[in-house]
Parts: sequence; C-alpha cells; structure tokens
Amino acid sequence: MSRTHFHGRTLARSQALQLLFQAEQTARSVDEVLEGEYSLSEGPLDPFAIQLSRGADGMRSDLDAVIAACSTNWSISRMPSVDRNLLRVAIYEMLEMDEVAVAVSIDECVELAKAYGTDESSRFVNGLLGRVATQLEEGTDVVADARLKVGAQAREDVEEG
Repeated sequence: MSRTHFHGRTLARSQALQLLFQAEQTARSVDEVLEGEYSLSEGPLDPFAIQLSRGADGMRSDLDAVIAACSTNWSISRMPSVDRNLLRVAIYEMLEMDEVAVAVSIDECVELAKAYGTDESSRFVNGLLGRVATQLEEGTDVVADARLKVGAQAREDVEEG
C-alpha cells in the first residue's frame, strides 16, 4: 500500500484500515480475516488495531449510514474502498472511544488518506468527518439521525422507481 512508516497509534490505525480493507475485499468479517492469513504493511499487529477494526466491523451498517447521511454527491458504494474504510475507522473512534479526542481521530484519518488514498481523499475525508464532528458538538445522535435520513432516502427511491 504505502511506503510511509507509521508508529504508535497511527500504525494501529493503518493496520485497522488494512484489516477492514481485506475483510471488505474478500466478503469476510474482520474476525474471519484475523483467523486466517492476512497482510500488513508493517507489523506486528497492534492490540489497538484489533480493537478498532473489530469495533468498526461490528458497527459497519451504522457507520455506513452516518457516512451516507453526511456525504454529499457520493453514494457509499461509489467511494474508493480506502476512503470508505478510513471513514469507518475514524467515525467508530469518534463515537466509541472517549479517550481519543475527535480532532485527533480526524487528523489521523486525514494523514492516512494522504498516504493510502487518492489525491482527493484527504480533502474528502476531512470534510465528511468535519460534518460528523459538528453534529457531535451539537449533541446530535449521529447514528439515529443517519438511520432516519437513510430510511427516508430509501422510501423516496422506492416511490420514484
């Protein structure tokens, strides 16, 4: 993937991204990936990477709803897989890991997007995560709100189609 060498929690986030990416590409869960052979650009596997990847994988449908609700002009299926999985890691961390500041989650995701994504990835993930952060600061239950928006959009699509 990248020739950049990461350390500490940045390395763990990179490993979580790689595990989620492999799970998505092979239509398996992260647990199934971890039970078999998996590939990491740098190792050994960090326990924080396991926690992030399992957590994000377990909340995938909720995280995808948040991504879809906060994304403008991009359906989740059209997003590059790296961006989609980076967003899953960062939003999981923002929602579930109180010991990590939201700004840190965003900054780390942007740096990983620069290393692994396209030329536009870092701006895209920064903008989307900024929208999530604003909602969190306002006290919005972003998961419940996203479920409502995604459900309403699905009903609209059925009515139009």
